[in-house]
This record gives sequence, structure tokens and C-alpha cells, in this order.
Amino acid sequence: MTIKQNSVYKKTVLDNGLRIVTEKIPGVRSTAIGIWIDVGSRDETREKNGITHFIEHMLFKGTRTRNAQAIALSLEALGGSLNAFTSREQTCFHALVLDKHIELAVDILSDILMNSTISQTNIEREKSVVVEEIREVDETPSDRIHELFSDHFWRGQPLGWPIMGHAANIVSFNRPVLKKYMKENYLAGRIVIASAGNISHNKLVGLVREKLHFPPGNDSRCLSAEDPMGFSSQFVKNGSSQTHICVGFPGIRYDDSDRIPLLALNNYLGGGMSSVLFQKIREDRGMAYTVFTFPDFYRDCGVFGAYLAIDKRHLHEAVETMLKEFRKLKRSRLPSAKVERIKDQLKGALVLGLESTSSRMNRLGRQEIVMGRFFSIKEALKCIDKITPDDLVNVARRILDSNNITVTALGSASEKDLSRVDWSLL
Repeated sequence: MTIKQNSVYKKTVLDNGLRIVTEKIPGVRSTAIGIWIDVGSRDETREKNGITHFIEHMLFKGTRTRNAQAIALSLEALGGSLNAFTSREQTCFHALVLDKHIELAVDILSDILMNSTISQTNIEREKSVVVEEIREVDETPSDRIHELFSDHFWRGQPLGWPIMGHAANIVSFNRPVLKKYMKENYLAGRIVIASAGNISHNKLVGLVREKLHFPPGNDSRCLSAEDPMGFSSQFVKNGSSQTHICVGFPGIRYDDSDRIPLLALNNYLGGGMSSVLFQKIREDRGMAYTVFTFPDFYRDCGVFGAYLAIDKRHLHEAVETMLKEFRKLKRSRLPSAKVERIKDQLKGALVLGLESTSSRMNRLGRQEIVMGRFFSIKEALKCIDKITPDDLVNVARRILDSNNITVTALGSASEKDLSRVDWSLL
């Protein structure tokens, strides 16, 4: 598969350390822009868990010149969008607009980041909103299982704490605490402005210089994560007849040379309806409705896991089916024709993602903030093309370690049900 490489990447670093990266894409009318702050839930203390996400909410509640409604209407009235997200490692405030509205987009984003009032009245109101958001996750088993699994997998380390935090923390936040946290973390050296689409790099640099004035610094209190060792299982009852289960292994960091082969491994095992686990567990045996695998990559570590939603009667059989497929990958090479199909799937998904300027902005921003460099589409396609059957065997042996397995179950299953599983199959 070949694509024309006609985008133009540029990077500027301001004197205060703030980075601006752009990818100009000829032939499109849209421009996506994101302000990435290198702070997430893993940077928090136990007492302040949830504060990064709460601040993300608060910055949309009013500035010195705009109220919450004016902020919401500012870009939507022009057909654009304005939003934000908080992850375990970053916070991103982003907008998607027609190219002619880029100045307004920068003005809105800079206003909420530089001039938000964060009034105590709005704080008290938003506490209820976020507590309801937390409750919604707690009452949705397919979401809650992943929160439980993350905390269990990371053995209490900050990387596993819930991004939204706990209700008891949320209700304790006040304006001085929020402002202090921003002052300590919203530093120029930890911020990347990323934009993709019909964008002038020099124009964006000028707008950023004019409107965004973060204090200098690059102070991070984030501790390195330690990979969990040994076998550990956890069972949480919720009164449901269905069991949600995650089985996970220590993974790899975002910039690891095995990242692309692991993505291929994920695609083969549980990346879609054609994946081997979906076919074997759902289609052939009808034991589960939902089954997939997932790789998460962080700056210094990662996790590779599998998820099942299943009746406990089929739990041991489904898990053993999964373990057998893991073992096959570790012991024998996939046929070359099958590996080529996996590579075509990866390349197709990557190229389809190029249709969205928002996707390209997200890719651009995260690469810069985690790796400090631009990993071009051309490079990515070359890496995919280089994957061999031996690469999949090697990464399977590296990741699918029978000595380091974390299992979390939510529902009706108990340790007794899991004890029937023959883990030596791996």
C-alpha cells in the first residue's frame, strides 16, 4: 500500500520551552488544534486523585469576558467544535474549525487556559456533575471493570488510579487547591501546541506568542512505574449473572521498537470481528458477546490485556481458549499470508485515520509530548511492512509471560470458578 506524502511538518520551540508542531495538509479546509499539557492522573497524589480531570471541566465554566454558554457557542455556532480530555499522562484542550476560523479557535483556547475565573460557585456546581460522571462509570460494569483492573494491575501505583478520581476527593476541592495545582503543572516546558490541516505554521507561532503566556519550567513529580510481578487475581461481586474479566500482562513503553509488532499481535488476537479470539470464543462457541484485546502504551511502561463479558459457566473454557491461542503464538510462526493480511489491516486503519485532521493532530501532539519527535506516516508504513512472522513470535514470548499475569473479575464469578483454569496452558 502506498500513499502520497505531501504533508509538511514543522516545529518551533519558544524561549520559554513551549513547543509548536504543525502538519500542513493541502486540499483540506479544516484545521484541528490542540493544547497538550504533560500532566495526567498519574502525576497526582492519593489525596488529589481526580484533580487534573476536574480542572479540565472547570476551565470551560467561564473566563473574565465569556461565560460558559458563550464558550460553548463560540465555535459550535460556526460549525466547529471545542472539547478536552484527560488521560493518565496528558490533558488536551482541542478545537476543530474551518481554516479561516483558526484565529478564533486560538483565542478561545487561550482564553479558557489563561483567563478562567474558576469561581467557587462554579466549583461547587461542577462537583455534582463530576460525581455523577463517576457514578455512571461505577454503575456501568463494562466501564468499571477497566477501572478495577487498572488499579489492581498497577498494584496501587498512581498509573492505575481512576482518571476521574473518587467522589470524596472531588467534594474536597476548592479554588486555592485548583489554582495551586495549575501553577505547579501548567508550565511552558510541559506544553505542546499541535495543529493539523490547512494551517500556516508561522501564523500559528505568532498567535501563540501573542495569546499564550505560560510560566517557564518543566517540573514533573511523576514517579516511574514498576511492572507488576507474579500472578494476582481479584474478584468483585456486583449481583450480576454476567462476569466481566480482564487478563493482563506487563507491556511496553510508547517508543519501544516492539510497539508496531505488538499492535499487529493485538490485531490478530482481538482487534476486531475477524480476530482469532472473537472467532473462537464468540462465533465458534457462542460463549461471549464481547471479547477483545488491548495494548496501552505509556512513556515508561505499558500493559497488554484481554477482556471478556461472559456467563461464569463458560468462564474457565473461554479463558483456556484464550490461553491456548496465546501459547500457539509463542510456539509457532503464523503463515506468511496471514501476517501479510494483518499488515494490510494495520496499514488500512492507519491510512483511514489520515482522513481526519483531528486524528492527525492527536497523533502529532502525543508523539511530540512523549517522544519529542515526529514519527511520519511514511516511517510507520515502513515499520509495518518490515513485520515478519518471527517478530510476532518474539513479541508474544516477550509479553505473554505466564509468570506475570493479573486477573480482575467483576460479577458473579469467584476464585473457585477461576481455579478451574489451567494456567499452564500458556
